[in-house]
Formats: sequence, structure tokens, C-alpha cells
Amino acid sequence: MNLPFILDLAIGLIFIYLILSLLASEIQELIATVFQWRAEHLKKSIEILLAGDVESAEEAHVIQLANRIYDNPLVKNINQEAKGLFVTIPRKITWAIGSLYRMVKKPRPGTDKSTSIFGDKKHSGPSYIPADVFATTLVETLQIPALVQKLAESRLKKFKEERLAEIEEIIIKLQEQTSGDENLANFFSNIYKKFAELRSEFEKTCWNFQQEKASLQTSLNRMAESFDRYIESFQAGMPEDELCGKALRRLKFLKKDIFDDIEQAILLGGLQPNINEVVQTIDKTSDIYKEIKAAIQDEDSETHQGIKNAFQTIETAVIENLPPSVVQNLAVLAKRAQARAKNTEEGMKALRLEIENTFDSSMERASGVYKRNAKGAAILIGLAIAITANADAIHMISRLSKDSALRDTITNSAGEIVLRNSTVNLDQLRQEADEVLTNISLPLGWGDANLEQQIRWTRQSKTTFPYLKILALIPGWLLSGIAIAMGAPFWFDLLNKVVNVRNSGKRPNHYVRNVDEKEEE
Repeated sequence: MNLPFILDLAIGLIFIYLILSLLASEIQELIATVFQWRAEHLKKSIEILLAGDVESAEEAHVIQLANRIYDNPLVKNINQEAKGLFVTIPRKITWAIGSLYRMVKKPRPGTDKSTSIFGDKKHSGPSYIPADVFATTLVETLQIPALVQKLAESRLKKFKEERLAEIEEIIIKLQEQTSGDENLANFFSNIYKKFAELRSEFEKTCWNFQQEKASLQTSLNRMAESFDRYIESFQAGMPEDELCGKALRRLKFLKKDIFDDIEQAILLGGLQPNINEVVQTIDKTSDIYKEIKAAIQDEDSETHQGIKNAFQTIETAVIENLPPSVVQNLAVLAKRAQARAKNTEEGMKALRLEIENTFDSSMERASGVYKRNAKGAAILIGLAIAITANADAIHMISRLSKDSALRDTITNSAGEIVLRNSTVNLDQLRQEADEVLTNISLPLGWGDANLEQQIRWTRQSKTTFPYLKILALIPGWLLSGIAIAMGAPFWFDLLNKVVNVRNSGKRPNHYVRNVDEKEEE
């Protein structure tokens, strides 16, 4: 037994397992598509990420939150489905088979048998979700931007009332100090009229902010402009009086102290929530959440009824059923993001980035779990193929070692496939393998030729089938099943290496070039 013989034997065995692995990969891909293994595994991995552990992932409120994420248009758009009759019919058959498979399983908490793992009236889900889409979808599903807006609204309202109270206090104090002077009656009448206009302008500014027609900075700038006009009106109608002059200076000082630096006013007034406060808006036990609720509940006017209803919807649909693990995880991520954020906008971006990083890390672990599960399924499929095709590894080695014609045919065909394929392309390999198999009779199957060599029995024999002799084939089937589970890429790479060794490797480019030059001379 020399080296070329061993290499030819190895090439023959590797080629057979490559063919069987291509068949196994097609079967596994078909099963994964019908039962949507990838999409289902992704959904469960997201539920584990939200819950924090595997056990809590089966709780009803975790499943409901994941379903709301899948209801988001951003996620729906990922799961695009082709249109057309010839595409729809096979897909409906696939859905029907998948539905039967899920009906056998126990319903998930908070759902019934008619609800799939992807949510109500959903037949399928995406097999992949980008990290940025998940982060944006999670933030939107938790209604964090809406809650932050409500928090800023309540604080702006409080800021408005405090500023108006300070202005009114200056006027009342001036009126008390000049109570005996009847000449100031018209002045105070005009000032109170202008103060009512100032209050109305402040109210309008807050309303525009509530309707998201103006930013926080724009709103404070408008308040500052309204305050300037009020001071101008005060100064224009003010009589020559020392007390009035002192009141004017107090108004100007108040305006300068509050509105001279808008960013500082926002910061000192706490008008713009930091990222830690942002996350606390979804925690119903936090002071921030109670602050929002109290501010909204105090509004009894018809104007604010829509805002109150919107908050109650968020409270009922999201916060009441929110898993504690989500709040805790976001709080940890918010602390990381806070160091990089100067304002709420930057904080939200940093929070989304932290969610993306966490999602990527979780999906890497989920991918490892899926590969391990897929490898287990591949072994079962490999064993099934080995038994169905009667791929006895021991018999194949024996047959290849004795049949030189078969060995040479396989070796030549394998060499041609390697030369035509520099990289692993499963579709092309399947096509070329089908062409090769028409000319090769592999040592596989339950035909008489194989059975006679394996168990010394054929259908023409008058004896009954020797079932006990089948036990001798089991070790070979097990070896073949494990080998098939290694996958077509593994066997193709190995075939490529062995063929190159057999052919003494590829010649260097400079050697080929020198030979060509000599032939031209």
C-alpha cells in the first residue's frame, strides 16, 4: 500500500461524503425553512434578552413585549414576502405545515394555539434584525420619547408658573408700597393687563411645545422675548417714581438672571431630562414617573384631555406589563451612556448605541446556540441519510480499496470539480455533482450488488432476509452519519487539499512563465 493509493482512497471517500453532505444540507435547509428555525430562534433569543434569563423569557408579559416589537413597522418591513401566484401557493403550504407543527406544541403563556410564536395572525418572522433597528424599535415600543416629552412638558409648565409668580410678586409688592398714590391707578391697570397678555403668551409657548411645534430652547427664547415686551410696556407707562424704578430694575435683573443664558436656564431648571431620568420614565416606582403622572393628572381642562388619555394608554399598554428586567437593564445601559452625553438628544443616541452593543453581544451567543442545535439536527439527518442510502463507511472503504476502476473514476471526477471550483458554492457543487453521478455507480444503496458484498444476500436468494446481519452495518452507518454532519464545506476544503497533495501542489507562477517563454523561443 503506497501513498498514491492512500490518497486515491481518501479522495474517493471524501467525494462520497461531499455528495451526501450536499444532500443533507438541502434537507436541513428545507426543514429549517418549513419550520422557520432561524426566525423562531431569533424571536426566542430576543425574549431571553428582554427577560434577562431563559426561565423568565416564558412569562406572558415578556412575550407580549416581544410581540409588540415585532408589530413595529421597522421590523415588519424586514420580513418582506414576494408576491405572485406561483410564489404564494408554496408559501401557504409551508405555513400550513408549520402551523400543524406549532398546534401540537403547548400554547405559550398569554396566547392560544391560534397564535404563532411571532404574534397574532403572523405566519412568519424575520430571520435577522439589524442592531440599530432593534434599538430604535425597543425605544419606540417602550414609548420613551413620548414619556420624555411629557416630563419636559410638566417641567416647562412648572418653570412658567414659577417665573410668572416671581414677576407678579414684584408688581404686587410695588402696588403695596404705593397703595396711597391714586396717580398710579391707570399704570397698575395697564400693567396687570399686560401681565395677563404675558401669561397668555407663556401659555401659548408651552402649548406649542406640547404639540412639538417648537423645541425647548426655542420655547425659552420666545418666553424671553415676551418678557422683554412686558418690561418695555412697564417702562413706557411708568411714572417718574423711585419705587417704580426699583421695580423696573428688579424685572430687568430677573429677566437677565433667568433668560440671559438659555442653555444654563434649561440646565438649572432641569427642563431637559438627563438619560438616567429618561430611563426612569418607564419605571412606575421611580419619582420621575410619579412626577409625570401627577403633572398630567392635575390637568382637568378639555385642552389637556388628549394628553391625559395618551399617557393612560402608555401606562396601561406598556408600563403596567413591563418586565422588571427591561427597566433594570436599561438603567445599567443609561449609566454607561450618561458619561458620553451632554444633553437628552446625545443621551438617547448613546442609549441606543448601548442597546445595539448589547443586542449584538446577545445575538452572537444566540448564534452559537443555534449552530450547536443545527449540528445536533445535522447529525440526526446524517444518520437518517446513512441508513436510507446504506452508506456503510466500512463497506465503502473496502469497495474503494478493491475496485481500481471505481477509484480512478471518482478521483478524476473529484479533480475536475476541484479545478472548476476555487471556492465553496453549494448550488454549483450540487449541479456538478448531479452530472458526475450519472457516470459513477457509488457503493451506496440497498441494491443486490451492495447487499451481496455486505451481508452475502440478494433478492434472488431463496433464503429469508438476514436481519441479524444488519447489526454489523450499524458501526459503518454511525461513522457515515457523523461524517455527513460535518457539512459540505468541510469535505470540499478537505478534498481540495488532498487533490492538491496528490497532484504535487500547484506550480508557481514564475515557473509557468519561464516555461512559456522558453517554448516561444
